[in-house]
Amino acid sequence: MSWGVGQRLEFIEFRLFWEGSINRADLVSFFGISIPQASKDLALYQERAPGNMEYDKRSKRYVAADKFVLRFLNPDPYIYLSQLRSVAEGTVPAHDSWIAGLPAADVALTPKRDIDLEVLRKVLDAVRGENSVEVYYQSMNSKRPEPIWRRITPHAFGYDGFRWHARAYCHLDNKFKDFLLPRILEVRGKDKPGLTGSTDWHWNNYFDVIIGPHPDLTESQKQVVGKDYGFDHGRGVLSVRHAMLFYVLKRLGLLGDATKLSARTQHIVALNRKETETALQAAEVQL
Repeated sequence: MSWGVGQRLEFIEFRLFWEGSINRADLVSFFGISIPQASKDLALYQERAPGNMEYDKRSKRYVAADKFVLRFLNPDPYIYLSQLRSVAEGTVPAHDSWIAGLPAADVALTPKRDIDLEVLRKVLDAVRGENSVEVYYQSMNSKRPEPIWRRITPHAFGYDGFRWHARAYCHLDNKFKDFLLPRILEVRGKDKPGLTGSTDWHWNNYFDVIIGPHPDLTESQKQVVGKDYGFDHGRGVLSVRHAMLFYVLKRLGLLGDATKLSARTQHIVALNRKETETALQAAEVQL
C-alpha cells in the first residue's frame, strides 16, 4: 500500500486505541481527503484488522471492539504524552495532533530562548557541508566579557532540556566545545573545516551512569522509584555521551553527592559516583 494509505490506517488505529472511536469526518478533517476515500480507508482497515471495530448506529461512529488487537500501531505512552506536551507548550497546533479529545494539560514552562533564524540556518548549512564558519559569540567567560568573532567547525547539536547548543571544534581554543545557539549573534565566512566530528572523542563515546534509589527511602518507595525509572533489579543504566554528561547529571540532580540531599526531593543517586565524577572532569564541559 502507499505511504499515505498506511498513515491513515495507523491514524484510524491510533484513534480507536487511545480514544475508542472514529468516523469518516475525522479522516476527512485531518487528511483533507474526500468522504468516499475515507469510507474506503475504513473498509480497508476492517479488512486488514477484522473484528477490531464495530459501527455504533446511535453515535454514527466506529468504536473499538472488546477484543481489539493492534495491527498497525506500536503505541508508546511517551509518544502520546509528547504530543500532549507539544500542544500544551504551543509548539504544535491542536489541529495538527492526532489526539482528538485533548485532555486539559499544562507544562512547567521555561523562558523561551531567542534563537536567530538565520544563525540556525547558517550553522545547519555548515554542519551539512562539513565547513567551518565564523560566529560572533558572547561567552560568559570572564576572560572574554565582550562578544568576539571566532571560527568554529560545527558537527552536531545538543539539547539539555532547556537550551540548544552546537557541538563544534573551536579554532580559537583548539578543542571541541559547546556553543549555545542564543549566544551566537551573527554567522559569516564559510571556509574549510578544522577537526571534524569523527575526531570528537567526547561526542562519539559513551559513559554508563548507574543510578539507583536514594538509600534513605523506604523499601516501598524504592520500589516505586524503580518502576518510575525503569530499574532492573534495583538499578538503571543511562548510557550518555561524554559530551552530554554534565547536562544529564544536572537535570537529574546528580552533579554532587546525591546521598547528602533529602530523599524527599532527590529520589535517585549515582551508584558509581566516583567513576562518574572522573568522567565528568575528563569531559571538560565549557560553554
